[in-house]
Amino acid sequence: MKNKYSIFSLIKNAFSYHENWQRAWRDPEPKKEYEVVIVGGGGHGLATAYYLAKKHNIKNIAVVEKGWIGGGNTGRNTTIIRSNYLWDASAGLYDHALKIWEGLSQELNYNVMFSQRGVMNLAHNLQDVRDLKRRTHANRLNGIDAVWLNTDEVKNFCPIINTSPNIRYPVLGGTLQRRAGTARHDAVAWGYARGADAMGVDIIQNCEVKGIKRNGDMVEGIETTKGFIKTKKNWGSSRRTF
Repeated sequence: MKNKYSIFSLIKNAFSYHENWQRAWRDPEPKKEYEVVIVGGGGHGLATAYYLAKKHNIKNIAVVEKGWIGGGNTGRNTTIIRSNYLWDASAGLYDHALKIWEGLSQELNYNVMFSQRGVMNLAHNLQDVRDLKRRTHANRLNGIDAVWLNTDEVKNFCPIINTSPNIRYPVLGGTLQRRAGTARHDAVAWGYARGADAMGVDIIQNCEVKGIKRNGDMVEGIETTKGFIKTKKNWGSSRRTF
């Protein structure tokens, strides 16, 4: 059972100079067989493990990571979180994700540093104006908060922007999504790792996948630097299903 992070646990651990915090997740040796093996312990892989355990009650899961959690592309990812995409399918998908982000720190009991400070895109020529206004109208038709700002409104929202008409690329306006913002993506990985571990998921770090053993169209398991791991289901976190 994971200890709950709170102001009270912070005060309690302060008396021991913060040397007795519970480990965020275990460091187990791999079992011989799992129901599900996920290759890659980044944001996609750990979120998959977390929701398989929480939503589908699958607990015998391994997440196999070549390095350490938060040390790969997740830790280098863009920090921007937004849903102001042009196409209907993208807007719906990303707005669903944005709603998850809005409650993610509370759900995981882990601060993913999500800050809804807004995302603004600037227009510097007439084609930018046309494209960004088109996107704004498409967003509003999909029920997504998006507004078009004129030059004065851009300046009011972000006073440090130079809106002089004499600069090389003058600001002709911009779009703004106020619900958008930033997050710390390696913290997201750590939060999902902690949550998945609490439900029994094995997170196996420093374990490189060397090959996939198949029997015809069936996957029997994976060869790793820590031995063979048998499974009937393999997921690759790079959006590829084996």
